[in-house]
Amino acid sequence: MRNRAIALALALLIGPALLPAAADYQSRVSAPPLLLSPDLTEPWVLQLRPDRRAVRPRVTTRPITAPPRASRYSAVRPQATAKRRVKRSIDPRFLPTTVAYDGKHKPGSIVIDTRERYLYLVEPGGFAKRYGVGVGRPGFEWAGKHKVTRKAEWPDWRPPAEMRKRQPNLPSFVAGGPKNPLGARALYLGSTLYRIHGSNEPWTIGRAVSSGCIRMRNEDVIDLYGRVPVGASVHVI
Repeated sequence: MRNRAIALALALLIGPALLPAAADYQSRVSAPPLLLSPDLTEPWVLQLRPDRRAVRPRVTTRPITAPPRASRYSAVRPQATAKRRVKRSIDPRFLPTTVAYDGKHKPGSIVIDTRERYLYLVEPGGFAKRYGVGVGRPGFEWAGKHKVTRKAEWPDWRPPAEMRKRQPNLPSFVAGGPKNPLGARALYLGSTLYRIHGSNEPWTIGRAVSSGCIRMRNEDVIDLYGRVPVGASVHVI
């Protein structure tokens, strides 16, 4: 009985001292883990401000604008094609020149080589003045010997009926001048429909493009016109 009373007295003396330690031990065991704030402006430990909710990081839906990238297609702009004016000119080998000539024709005669596209004005001493010419297109070739029966400066043009039948759009008459197909001069060959004449299309010299007439540059036919009299022989081969 006495021992029981002593134990009860000791418990009453020692018990209050042990309660805070036990309570502290229990609180440490059940305490939640620390939560750190992601916002530097908030308390670093959220438990220090229990009245505030955890701060969530702010998320924006605004798209990030990337710097524009140069497209390999947009960088290349189609360039406007400049209209080029094609300068039509005569082939230099058909320009007039003086050449050696050993043919049988007398000086003052005209010899036209339709295959080579040259007209020769035979000169004394074994030479000839050579000019480039345009000749009849396929189906309109011809050959023969004639004489110059008439000469005309800036002649009018009256297309033959046969030509107008083939080309109904041709006019019946074109006055002499720069736009006239016969050009600056014409040498008429007897009763034929053929002529040696100038042309307002000098780039056709050296080609087979006519209806049988012999074409020359205007400056060349003017030169020939001054050298050849009416009655001169013309040999077309």
